[in-house]
Amino acid sequence: MPLRPGWGQLGKAGVIRTNFFAVKLPPKMTYYEYEIAILPKAQAKGDRRGRIMELVEESPQFSQYVRHVAHDRSQRMVSAEKLPQPLEIPIRYREEDQTDDPKAMTFTVEIKLLGELNTSTLVQYMSGDPRHRDVDTQPLVSALNLVLQQYASRRGVRVGKNKYFFPSSSQHHPLSLGVEAYRGFFMSIRPMYKQLMVNINVCMTAFYTPGNLAEAMLAFSQQTGGGMPQSFADRLKVSTKHLGYTKKHTIFRIMTGKTAATEKFDCPELGGMITVENFFKRKYRINLRHARDLPLINVSSRRDKQILLPVELCEIVPGQAYRGKLDAEQTAAMIKVACNPPAFNGNAIVNHGFEELGLRANAPGATLGAFGLSVAPEMTVVPSRLLPAPTVSYREGRPPQVRDAGWNILEVKLQAGGTMTRWAVLLVQEGRRGEFQGERDPELMTFLKKFLAKCNAAGINGARSEPKIMTVNLPKPREDGPNRERALEAIKHTFRDNLNKDAKPSFILVLLSGVDKFIYHGIKKLADVDMGMHTVHMLLMRNKARPEQDNKQDQYFSNVVLKVNTKLGGINHALDQRSMAWLKTKKTMVMGIDVTHPSPKSVPGTPSIAAVVASVDDNFAQFPASLMLQKADWNKESKEMVEGLTQMTIERLQLYQKKNKRLPDRIIVYRDGVSEGQYSQVIQHELPRLQAAFKQISPQQPYKPSLTIVICGKRHHARFWAPDAQNASRNGNTLPGTVVDKGVTDVYNFDWYLQAHNGLQGHVRPTHYTVVYDENGFDADTLQQGTHTASYLYARATKAVSLVPAAYYADIACERGRSYLNVLMNTADDRSSVAGGARSTSTADREAEKDRVFENARKTWGNGVHPDLRESMFYI
Repeated sequence: MPLRPGWGQLGKAGVIRTNFFAVKLPPKMTYYEYEIAILPKAQAKGDRRGRIMELVEESPQFSQYVRHVAHDRSQRMVSAEKLPQPLEIPIRYREEDQTDDPKAMTFTVEIKLLGELNTSTLVQYMSGDPRHRDVDTQPLVSALNLVLQQYASRRGVRVGKNKYFFPSSSQHHPLSLGVEAYRGFFMSIRPMYKQLMVNINVCMTAFYTPGNLAEAMLAFSQQTGGGMPQSFADRLKVSTKHLGYTKKHTIFRIMTGKTAATEKFDCPELGGMITVENFFKRKYRINLRHARDLPLINVSSRRDKQILLPVELCEIVPGQAYRGKLDAEQTAAMIKVACNPPAFNGNAIVNHGFEELGLRANAPGATLGAFGLSVAPEMTVVPSRLLPAPTVSYREGRPPQVRDAGWNILEVKLQAGGTMTRWAVLLVQEGRRGEFQGERDPELMTFLKKFLAKCNAAGINGARSEPKIMTVNLPKPREDGPNRERALEAIKHTFRDNLNKDAKPSFILVLLSGVDKFIYHGIKKLADVDMGMHTVHMLLMRNKARPEQDNKQDQYFSNVVLKVNTKLGGINHALDQRSMAWLKTKKTMVMGIDVTHPSPKSVPGTPSIAAVVASVDDNFAQFPASLMLQKADWNKESKEMVEGLTQMTIERLQLYQKKNKRLPDRIIVYRDGVSEGQYSQVIQHELPRLQAAFKQISPQQPYKPSLTIVICGKRHHARFWAPDAQNASRNGNTLPGTVVDKGVTDVYNFDWYLQAHNGLQGHVRPTHYTVVYDENGFDADTLQQGTHTASYLYARATKAVSLVPAAYYADIACERGRSYLNVLMNTADDRSSVAGGARSTSTADREAEKDRVFENARKTWGNGVHPDLRESMFYI
């Protein structure tokens, strides 16, 4: 990876606060690293390992060392002092509230010295001397994370690697039935130039609502009319107390139709066959209240042995992160509680975060002091710069004034209009409020005339012809199939019966009266893949296409016109020559690459979808796309990498050559969706695929464009605070154009944080850009300011966007690919019953089923996007 070529100088200099806190590290201290082995291994799994380590800390052989050790409750331990060797600790297993059991399982915990870690290696690395760039700091950094997080891991609930939640002290925010959100804190050690830092951020995560399982099931029945969804109960942890102590179990199946009153089993202790209800009555003197109306659960993972429990004896264990994908309502509720202004988040971190994470100097039970560590309580102040916005221009009309990274387009003509010689309208009728009353409705005619006038005023060519109007009456969702098959079939017939495939409309305006998770995606698949026609959707809701105020409708139509013109090959707006100079000094192609993966609710075996977009014009307005399926786990070591990158790059180069009569001299790639730990994999796996495309596109005459690859990261926890109100936006965020490349950036790598957009809601998140390959030798100012001005070229908006458009387009193209596989991607186990089939019998069976699903997806996908759309921005 290229070294930083220097720091940026452009823009107005200033300072901002950031959620990085200085960590005092002893310059020459040795820590000792140990491996933990718990024997017998087969019995020491899952949550039990954590409980065993709690018992180790309580044991007389080990309690004296607790103050100067930190461990991950499973396999790894670090100590500030050397532990005796060999160190073996016998443990009699018991639950937290269980007295000693003579039949208890016994374990041996072996703690074996692996080696020494010296802080001097990290000090050398942070010096910035390139000779120390290749020092492997990962073992020491991960050890320091263990130390800093030890206090939180003993008192809170860890989610993922670095997030901690404290349900007992956190405010609970209900999201939906059975699901609530807690506020927690992310914490991670980061080596910076000459200073070790810890990054702390506020985070929100959904958890299962604790409480009685029977009451939760009854609530589902009352609220939804059905039972608890199997996807909700699957692998849910519950606890019981009928044995005299708290015992945890995992739900493997809800036994639909099997109740405590009817289900019998052989119990020699009580004289043979007995119902579950009578067993609990006779053995534990428990009279079950829901023996007949609620099912039993099976908490055994073995197929040959069931362990059945009545649900009323089970409590949903607190502190379980929700495993499902949040639906639209849950997401909206989560955003409402998580979307807080910068001041709120800053106070939460400095006041609550430091307390709950145990970072104060006097935190009881904290291990920081033993390791010679301390954390400064103040946010770090770092240098920043405010980059100038570009000048935006249109073909006709007064140049708009850019303010707060946005502008209005009143009485201007788009830079280059597309052509809509023919267009059509699909009126989707489902009996909802707000629908037009058929093709001859005068209100529909007025609506379409206004839209056509907007297209004409904006400069779209041929925006005068009347459209062909089609109406389709759909069955109501509850009368249709689970995936709206009848409705989509009706739409398909309407298209085929009314449209001439040899004289297709420029686009079809689809008028929907409401949101439907199948209709929109189904129409996109039908139009993009099967028929090769552009579609633009409008929602006829009061706050969308048919608002009360005319000016709001005008704004809505303006946004739709931007989409229409882009799909038709037009250019919406351009930037001044100075802002574009960095791209125009040589013939340049800008690429965007992204991959989207199946969600937790996707059918196992559902493919990942990769997208590559690339510019084809010198205005960098048109970015046609290639889409491709790949197995979600085609390469477990690099599953984020794009398998078919060579083929997709060739497709992009061929189109560039067709449009420009030549190949580009240089290529700038913006790669989205790659974590920091995968930067090297981009070089190992994707760079050779790009280079292979260059060779294959021109086998006779060697083609070697100069290549730059920039990673765009949004999934990070760096946040910034303005120094005062004069240098902040109206909601307290830093100003658009803020760039930071000092203080909290990498010691050696060429990276920077850029906030190009105006943060309207909550605490704005900058994008982290890192150059991982650079044959063009860009300096800091060129790439930083160039990326900033490029953020104003996004075709679908009159404002700068948070992610450089090439990467943004790749992300949108991936989402369009998800539409084509909508049923597989988003609807696994959406049933509303408590029934759940038995799990697959073996790994081989599960893999065979995944292969079958993947092949089914390939058939659904067919040849991908229709040839008639491949040279356009069909996805926008």
